[in-house]
Amino acid sequence: MVDAQQPVLELTGIHKQFPGVKALNEAGLRLFPGEVHTLMGQNGAGKSTLIKVLTGVYRPDGGSMVLNGRAIRPRSTQDAQDLGISTVYQEVNLCPNLSVAENIFIGRYPRRFGMVDWRAMRRQAAELLRRLQIGVDVGKPLGEYPLAIQQMVAIARALNTDARVLILDEPTSSLDEAEVQTLFGVLRRLREEGMAILFVTHFLDQTYAISDRITVMRNGEREGEYFCADLSRLALVNKMIGAAEDAEDAGAQAAAGRQAQRGDVFLRARGIARKGVLAPVDLELHRGELLGLAGLLGSGRTETARLLFGADRADGGSIAVEGRQVGLSTPRDAIAQGIGFCSEDRKHEGAILPLSVRENLILALQARVGLWRAIPLKRQQQLANDYVGWLGIKTASIETPIGSLSGGNQQKVLLARWLATEPKLMILDEPTRGIDVRAKQEIMDYVSKLCRKGMSILFISSELPEVLRVSDRMVVMRDRKACGEYRRGELDETSVLRAIAGETAGEGA
Repeated sequence: MVDAQQPVLELTGIHKQFPGVKALNEAGLRLFPGEVHTLMGQNGAGKSTLIKVLTGVYRPDGGSMVLNGRAIRPRSTQDAQDLGISTVYQEVNLCPNLSVAENIFIGRYPRRFGMVDWRAMRRQAAELLRRLQIGVDVGKPLGEYPLAIQQMVAIARALNTDARVLILDEPTSSLDEAEVQTLFGVLRRLREEGMAILFVTHFLDQTYAISDRITVMRNGEREGEYFCADLSRLALVNKMIGAAEDAEDAGAQAAAGRQAQRGDVFLRARGIARKGVLAPVDLELHRGELLGLAGLLGSGRTETARLLFGADRADGGSIAVEGRQVGLSTPRDAIAQGIGFCSEDRKHEGAILPLSVRENLILALQARVGLWRAIPLKRQQQLANDYVGWLGIKTASIETPIGSLSGGNQQKVLLARWLATEPKLMILDEPTRGIDVRAKQEIMDYVSKLCRKGMSILFISSELPEVLRVSDRMVVMRDRKACGEYRRGELDETSVLRAIAGETAGEGA
């Protein structure tokens, strides 16, 4: 790594706007040969949009892109690939029914006398994988190999295009630790060969294990570019979140607020885990308690919530509700146990935009009573009108399509959906994301009232001051595992950031 080198790829002043949203504003990126450059940022920071601009999926509204001293403007992913920019995505986009060799050469098979030269294809595929020090039978179907090997095959396919720049978008999200180390071994060899590698991840440990440089993005802009060795974990987290280094004790300021009337344990999880997604986690939720989950995106917060609601199935561990062990294999199982779940993905996993406020509101209750026992229309209307009034939902009518409501009012409808089931535990995953300040306050005030009445709340938010302000207890998560549990007043914003970063006071990177 020579600092005097010129970047092989440089993006400067990139702008990209969608209707009502400025996704990128003066964004930039520099990639140097023989380096692993990690792109970091919270959800919505602009990482994915920047990559899509770079790979020709989106056309920028302004700015410049220079590859090896020549201005470029890729108009498609194929155009970017022809320029030498190859991307390996989080989900392996290959054909499991085809052989390893076919997947590497699909669309560009070697030919002889107008026919596919199968022998040459297998030989060249084996040579490409040997370059990565991967020894597999290239004639076998790709689907017979584990996900880590499929990732290597995707990388080999990218290298087969004479790539100068290799982009890896969340390649480790579904890999276990041993598989991650195998991938990192490949990246180190490619780095030694002079490849410029852009690595996109949410995992701090992995960032510091493989990176030479780090670019941090926040709110669609490049916050800064740093040598990995010069940036502590705490400083990185601060830059991603935008918190001040001397953040005040938000938790202490709020200690005089709601006092929990904590009762018996409602839910106890022991060792719940999912391979490649979440390490074993222990969790307890008491009646009348608000438990906050803090951590960066990808730390395991949402994954924990989904296991507790049965949206994903755990590979191990146990869950007990009110002292009795239960199996939560599906959301319906969780609903039957009195658990409700407001997903962070309001558009795709929450609101059904063409349906009315009333229809969206009664969905969970209908699922609870069963599809063959329709809730009478008058009962639906009564429920909808009651919750519109109680939560202050601004809508012309309960028959108005939910898609025409503001984000904050949509979120209130989804909260009402679960409240209508009279849950004993509510899981709220980013319930205030993307809504205005007043709607946030109204929702959190209502949630606090529910706690005072004895409901258990599991609360997930990327906004640390919000988690500190409302939580009776907090579990801090980092890199797919729980790394600490704290009671109200034991943490301030700075110490939470240190816990998320994996530092104790006085430590560096």
